[in-house]
Amino acid sequence: MNKPSKPNKRVPKKASAKVSHKPKESNRQSTITASSQSAAYFQHHKLMAKDSLGRLLQNPFASTMTWLVLAIALSLPMTLYLALENIKQLSHSWDQSSQISLYLKANTLPRFAQELSDNLENWPELSSVDYIDPDKALADFSRSTGLSDVIEGLDDNPLPAVISILPKLSSTDMDGLTQLQQKLEKLAHVESVQLDLLWVQRLYQFMELGQRMVWALAILLGLAVLLIIGNTIRLSIESRRDEIRVVKLVGGTDAFVRRPFLYTGVWFGLGGGIIAWILISAGLYWLSGPVKELVSLYGSDFQLIGLGLADSLLLILDAVVLGWFGAWLAVSKHLSSIEP
Repeated sequence: MNKPSKPNKRVPKKASAKVSHKPKESNRQSTITASSQSAAYFQHHKLMAKDSLGRLLQNPFASTMTWLVLAIALSLPMTLYLALENIKQLSHSWDQSSQISLYLKANTLPRFAQELSDNLENWPELSSVDYIDPDKALADFSRSTGLSDVIEGLDDNPLPAVISILPKLSSTDMDGLTQLQQKLEKLAHVESVQLDLLWVQRLYQFMELGQRMVWALAILLGLAVLLIIGNTIRLSIESRRDEIRVVKLVGGTDAFVRRPFLYTGVWFGLGGGIIAWILISAGLYWLSGPVKELVSLYGSDFQLIGLGLADSLLLILDAVVLGWFGAWLAVSKHLSSIEP
């Protein structure tokens, strides 16, 4: 006998049930964009800059000593450069030293001397012409030497009439000045022509020698700065050798490991440049008073030239570049020998 069949029970389908094949949020792969890479790169640079500065400030005595040594090495060539610049500024008035004096013959009448002076004023080679008669020359000599009592006792005036000439030529143009001197010697009523620029030539040669000394000293002390920073970075690398091994072991690249040491070199260079600027500025301020009093005795308005904005920025920038380059040389040499 057949058993009655059981009624089929239909399982109701969920109307809105759909199988979702979307991956979970935790299984999604993050997309690395160029902007995120750039942000991470600059963030790491910022972090390394702060970390390297913090390490320097943790040992203030040693860092200060290194900064002072760098500042002294940087300030020496800059001081010599400023000295030459001040001499150049002072030498602008030395163009007056190319002044030519025409001594007229003793029997020259005043009207002939004045006519000669008037004719010389029309020469294109001359900037100014000043006629000094014998009486005026004797009075100037008496006032400048303080020998008025002796001069008053003279029977006759021994000084000749003089025509003071200032040529347009520079005091460094010796050929042109020599030709002008020979031309003036051929004039009537002229006894002699005096042109003495030998000491000016010597001074310009000393200035040229000083400029070369500045470059030589700057190169030598620049090398000294590189050696100082290189040795400091080498000691820092040795003290962090185990840390470098660990970073390399987890996949850190040489550029990653090199970065904090480069910032250490930059901080050393920046600090040394700023301290050098302070030392030079303080020295100039200390000397400005005595120099002002000295030049006032000679009736000059000369003032010391200090570090301008361009020179100050150049000093600090050079210090930073030397610090970075010295650190890069030291890290490149010693980092390859440290392997996990």
